Amino acid sequence: MSGPLDYQWEEERYTDGSKWRFLEHKGPVFAPPYEPLPSKVKFYYDGKPMKLSAPAEEVATFFAKMLDHEYTTKDIFRKNFYKDWRREMMSEEKSKISDLNKCDFTEMSDYFKAQSEARKQMSKEEKLKNKEENERVLQEYGFCMMDNHKERIGNFRIEPPGLFRGRGDHPKMGMLKRRIRPEDIIINCSKDSKHPKPPQGTRWKEVRHDNKVTWLVSWTENIQGSIKYIMLNPSSRIKGEKDWQKYETARRLKKCVDRIRGQYRDDWKSKEMRIRQRAVALYFIDKLALRAGNEKEEGETADTVGCCSLRVEHIKLYPEMDGQEFVVEFDFLGKDSIRYYNKIPVEKRVFKNLQLFLENKQSEDDLFDRLNTSILNKHLQELMDGLTAKVFRTYNASITLQQQLKELTSPEENIPAKILSYNRANRAVAILCNHQRAPPKTFEKSMQNLQTKIDAKKDQLSDARRELKSAKADAKVRKDEKTKKAVETKKKAVQRIEEQLMKLEVQATDREENKQIALGTSKLNYLDPRISVAWCKKWDVPIEKIYNKTQREKFAWAIDMADEDFAF
Repeated sequence: MSGPLDYQWEEERYTDGSKWRFLEHKGPVFAPPYEPLPSKVKFYYDGKPMKLSAPAEEVATFFAKMLDHEYTTKDIFRKNFYKDWRREMMSEEKSKISDLNKCDFTEMSDYFKAQSEARKQMSKEEKLKNKEENERVLQEYGFCMMDNHKERIGNFRIEPPGLFRGRGDHPKMGMLKRRIRPEDIIINCSKDSKHPKPPQGTRWKEVRHDNKVTWLVSWTENIQGSIKYIMLNPSSRIKGEKDWQKYETARRLKKCVDRIRGQYRDDWKSKEMRIRQRAVALYFIDKLALRAGNEKEEGETADTVGCCSLRVEHIKLYPEMDGQEFVVEFDFLGKDSIRYYNKIPVEKRVFKNLQLFLENKQSEDDLFDRLNTSILNKHLQELMDGLTAKVFRTYNASITLQQQLKELTSPEENIPAKILSYNRANRAVAILCNHQRAPPKTFEKSMQNLQTKIDAKKDQLSDARRELKSAKADAKVRKDEKTKKAVETKKKAVQRIEEQLMKLEVQATDREENKQIALGTSKLNYLDPRISVAWCKKWDVPIEKIYNKTQREKFAWAIDMADEDFAF
């Protein structure tokens, strides 16, 4: 992409709601067929080797590959896996295998570990061959023609079958994700294009020509019954424009947020209960960046809620707690079954309203019984064109990043310290949005390795300081050029090692503070990239330190557009 002109996005705006006139692509790349295990790799039942039929063996390998993962120790995962595995067994296998605890997958697991080691040890030639093959597939399947543009496709490979993990404590974890076949696939392309051909001897479920949507391929997965799509890559024009529009909408909110806040505060005193409920919910969405709720996918069974679907059991009220007044304690499962737990002091009027909403209700009753997401969204739409709960999240996330960067960045810091400040600002946003993760399995080990490096660097520093001291003593006695130079060299060495030590210590702080927080989600979805680009340009921080290659491609429009004076 060249120059800011590409980002005016004006050349092909269709007024009839269509997204394209011409669309041509090659269709998806399917997962390779199952390769049975070599005969020397055995599965054991009750201590005895047992040969499995191919369908049962394939599903067993999914479990074997995850043997080291804590998932396979969870009851719900084991129960769901066992139930789905039995469906793939022959009748004699079913009658023999009656207890998952008697199944021994260790040989299979060792085989896959050895394979993955072998992949790491591949020769340069083999690696190059693989790289060339991947490149060839990318060139053939990874691009499409949309109108007059060759566009990169996002995920053109279809996920292989496996076991569903889900996030948080998902009730369906361990279930079998089935293999997707051509017969499951709906192709979308223009009538006048060369239509993708299904693999020999198969057919597509359907070929349609719907130019009101931008997806190229879709299918329904069997676990949640949700529809999956193959879309354009985030760096494509259509996605870039959508991204830009999203942040422009959030910037429009900035202009009227004070008026909206004033209005919902007045509404806390309304004579109508439904208006009070709406106003308190909006306060939570604004102040705590809660999701609106009710956005569950079809067939989603996890008991997850958002702001509008909160129940009485999800909040507790404390007139006084830890020296603060009017504290609300939240505890519920949000999107992806991630727990949201927060204790927050609220304004007296909000507190009084919550007491009122809780009166005469049971724990499983709705907190906001006169409100749902469509009522709330209709109201938001009246407040500002295009306003949704998500726009509040985007606005509050972006404004928080901008304020934090302003407060935390100090001109005298070196680049590693500035990056630590950036990550701290990003962390404030991730905490606001409740983007958590489990500490990485390798966390302790990598912290130990880092500590070892720090200790070694400290030893090196004290050696260098000792050497500098003796060089200075030398110079006092011998006042010649050579010894003066030696002092300078030693001084520089000390400075260099001090900087290296600081860099390592900053890294350790960063890692420790980050261990349970996922920074990526907000970086990709809620933070206007122009804020980060402007910050990098202002403080001479290379953009590569903040965005990796994929992110730089996604945000090419922002890197092009924003100068150091950009303000959200």
